[in-house]
Amino acid sequence: MEELAYIPSPSRGVIHLGPIPLRGYAFCIIIGVFVAVWLGNKRWIARGGRAGTVADIAVWAVPFGLVGGRLYHVITDYELYFSAGRDWVDAFKVWQGGLGIWGAIALGAVGAWIGCRRRGIPLPAYADAIAPGIAFAQAIGRWGNWFNQELYGRETHLPWALHITSSEGGRVPGYYHPTFLYESLWCIGVGFLVIWADRRFKLGHGRAFALYVAAYCVGRGWIEYMRVDDAHHVLGLRLNDWTAMIVFLLAVLYIVVSAKNRPGREAVVEPGAASDVGASDEGASDGEGVSDGEADGAGEPKASGEQAEAEVEDDAEVKDEAKDEVKDEAGSGTTKS
Repeated sequence: MEELAYIPSPSRGVIHLGPIPLRGYAFCIIIGVFVAVWLGNKRWIARGGRAGTVADIAVWAVPFGLVGGRLYHVITDYELYFSAGRDWVDAFKVWQGGLGIWGAIALGAVGAWIGCRRRGIPLPAYADAIAPGIAFAQAIGRWGNWFNQELYGRETHLPWALHITSSEGGRVPGYYHPTFLYESLWCIGVGFLVIWADRRFKLGHGRAFALYVAAYCVGRGWIEYMRVDDAHHVLGLRLNDWTAMIVFLLAVLYIVVSAKNRPGREAVVEPGAASDVGASDEGASDGEGVSDGEADGAGEPKASGEQAEAEVEDDAEVKDEAKDEVKDEAGSGTTKS
């Protein structure tokens, strides 16, 4: 049955620029990282941190996150790489897809902790700043699955069905739920939710990040339930469903305990950042003093100009008086003759 409306799949997920392959999956990951760092930097500065700190720590967090995401995928889907007829070398081919968000967040947090420790920054404060950016990065990264024609759901005839055309890797061409799109939209909503809640409730000490984790797990649970790709099942549920439920409970527990023990938000997120701002303000004040002096100097020519105008008026009055005297003398002379 040919659907009248559907989401087409790309004919290929890689474009070759000479000998260099440009992969859509990799582009989505890279763009997502840049968005997360950009937004995280803005939020970090707003919380009192220095510009550039988020990027410096991301140098540690991103590589750790990529390794963690790949490890989680390989461990939970080991049969794809280590079973009979499989090549274990494929486990290193990240560009073919396969990054588990759970492993990426877990090991990425280790990398972020190392970066924060080197700069004397509390990890929870950093996590709060980058939380919505991570959600938006996931939303962008999910489109990499679209390029690879993977991670789709059950068959459907809805107008937004995803048309799978590839038959590689056990795929069956047809029309399926675009679960990559569902998760992308859900992550966008999570990002805005965290931004709103952070402004409304002044979340601190890691609670904004915990809210992101909890909200993401809710969406991942029902989206995972729709997927039809191979996965390990425990008590009738996919492994990632159980992971989402456990992580959700841990995130909610953290929010409750943290709010009780450490209410409010950190007063200082980066040591020394406040003194930098103070030095900048002092420099700006000095600049204002110079401007005032220049303004005073500019007033002197104005005063001199007014004095010159007064002198011209005095000269004009003297000339008028002289003319009157000449007329009077002339008038007197005529009478005498």
